[in-house]
This record gives sequence, structure tokens and C-alpha cells, in this order.
Amino acid sequence: MVSSYAMGLFFPWWTVAIAGLASGFFLDQKIFLSFLSAFIAVFLLWGIMSYVISVDNDHILASKISLMILKGKSPVVIILLGAFTGGIVSAFSAMTGSVLASVVRRV
Repeated sequence: MVSSYAMGLFFPWWTVAIAGLASGFFLDQKIFLSFLSAFIAVFLLWGIMSYVISVDNDHILASKISLMILKGKSPVVIILLGAFTGGIVSAFSAMTGSVLASVVRRV
């Protein structure tokens, strides 16, 4: 979570994949545990950050995006969709890092 946050301050959103890959590679975890921990970490990080930003602007942007995408006013669903997107990207990259580490350890 910390590396995803730090990289997100300076680089584009997809750096959560790099952070997930690194955590999956360097932390000795089973594949599913690596997937789950990365998903939960980034899901919580992006969900909390999105919620705080959305509350600061009275949910104006999230409401407008939900009207365009969902055809209804539901900013919470947009926040959850964004958090899920970040979580799944990080989770799959952490799983890839874990598999890559297990292959490297066998060689």
C-alpha cells in the first residue's frame, strides 16, 4: 500500500501494477495470498483516497460520472468501481510477481 501511494504521487495510475509486481516478487507468499493482499491493499487505498477527494468536492464529479456511465446518481458506486479497478490491476500483477519469483527460485 505504501509503495502504491508513493509511486502514485509522482507517476501515472498504472504504477500500482509495478508496485504489485515488486511486492509479489520480493515477499515470499503463496500465489493466492499475494493476489488477495495486493487487492485488499490497493482497493482500500484507492477507495479511501477517492472517497476523501469526493467528499471534499461534495461528490460533484463522481455524481456526474455516475450519471454518464450508470444513468443514475450514485457516486459511491463510482468510487467502488475505481477502487475495484485499482485492486484488480495490483492483484494480478502481484500474482504474476509471485509466480515469477517461484520460477526464479527453482532455477
